[in-house]
Amino acid sequence: MKKILLWAAVLSCHMATAQTIALETFATGFTNPVEIAHPDDDSRLFVVQQEGIVKILNADGTTNPVSFLDVSAMVSTGGERGLLGLAFHPEYASNGYFYVNYTNTAGNTVIARYTRTTGNDNTADPASEEILLTITQPYENHNGGCLRFGPDGYLYIAMGDGGSGGDPENNGQSINTLLGKLLRIDVDGEAPYSSPEGNPYAGINGADEIWAYGLRNPWKFSFDRLNGDLWIADVGQNAIEEINKAVANPAGLNYGWRCFEGTESFNSDGCSLVEMYTPPFAEYTHDGTNGCSITGGYVYTGNTYTALQGKYIFADYCNNKIGIANPDGVLTYTEAFSGNFSTFGEDKDGELYIAGKTSGIIYKIIDSTAGLSGFEKSMFTLYPNPAGNEVTVSLNADSASLTIYDVSGKTVLSNTLAAGSNSINTSSLQAGLYIVAIEHNNGSSKQKLLIY
Repeated sequence: MKKILLWAAVLSCHMATAQTIALETFATGFTNPVEIAHPDDDSRLFVVQQEGIVKILNADGTTNPVSFLDVSAMVSTGGERGLLGLAFHPEYASNGYFYVNYTNTAGNTVIARYTRTTGNDNTADPASEEILLTITQPYENHNGGCLRFGPDGYLYIAMGDGGSGGDPENNGQSINTLLGKLLRIDVDGEAPYSSPEGNPYAGINGADEIWAYGLRNPWKFSFDRLNGDLWIADVGQNAIEEINKAVANPAGLNYGWRCFEGTESFNSDGCSLVEMYTPPFAEYTHDGTNGCSITGGYVYTGNTYTALQGKYIFADYCNNKIGIANPDGVLTYTEAFSGNFSTFGEDKDGELYIAGKTSGIIYKIIDSTAGLSGFEKSMFTLYPNPAGNEVTVSLNADSASLTIYDVSGKTVLSNTLAAGSNSINTSSLQAGLYIVAIEHNNGSSKQKLLIY
């Protein structure tokens, strides 16, 4: 697997520490991937392609030859339209239900439920569609599209402000439209759905489905699966991209659009006091980063990379950088990559993936410095380091066994060493960071090796 090292300086506890994020190619060959989801306790990932196809990506990086779902005949594509969201019911293993968000051939948003094929967990029944909700879209852009089940078991739906530019109809601030909102519905009660008790405008002068408002185009939101915090990445207008965080996810928050773009006033016509709005947890400017469109991700909750735990990982579609939001709101970035990052994915163990929309590549996100501190180096030396196609290992002992691991712990090369200098052919190794370990009857030793 090809590895590309992206360096990010991370500020933690008011101290700058070096941290390396690497992207490991996990799978290739996708067309315009825009979402990655999975059912609970399922090791597979389900990749949504914008034209209306869902493919299954297995834990070994292979893709099933038959699509899980194909609704391309019902979807309008191009620009910001298409099949945009996928969420599996918490009881998917028993009921087979999953939900999609797409723009239909009339250009309107559809939230629909489908059912897994009876006796076959690799395909869905294309005739099982039940439409829950259709929302008229006045323009072609700002469709939102993300779906997630929250810790409360309800389905949350991200809706953009309806499009054009500058929210000309002020949909973001109106509680009488579903545009520019985060919606919350109960899919387990009355058919096709009901609005749960606690929705702030249920039964009063507003849309019952609204949970939060003041959003421009929330391109991905997620829940921290350890504490239930809600994270929303909201795409800005001209100057600022914002990250919103709702601790314990209270109802009725107003994130400010179109009155504010980030923390800056945008259009104050009809706006209330500043205290009425929830400011972003963090933001970044287009001028300062060469970014233009945030792609929301997840708080890392996996157990593999302790240095990433508790940090929110996001990206920008335009500058191709991955960002890290620390718990104190400080943002740091990798160097630029390529491929236009369109979505993140989280597997059942909390490990993270990211998709390049134009490249069609799904990468696994890794911290290549994990567990590499404090290695004892007295038993052997490596040179050159960084190395190309060959490295010399000078052994300060009699014969020993050598093993080279990648940062995930997989053995990629092994050999037997003699006392003195040993030439090791590393031409088969892709660029990246590796761990060189030797085992001797008197002990063991490890060192880092960078291959360029």
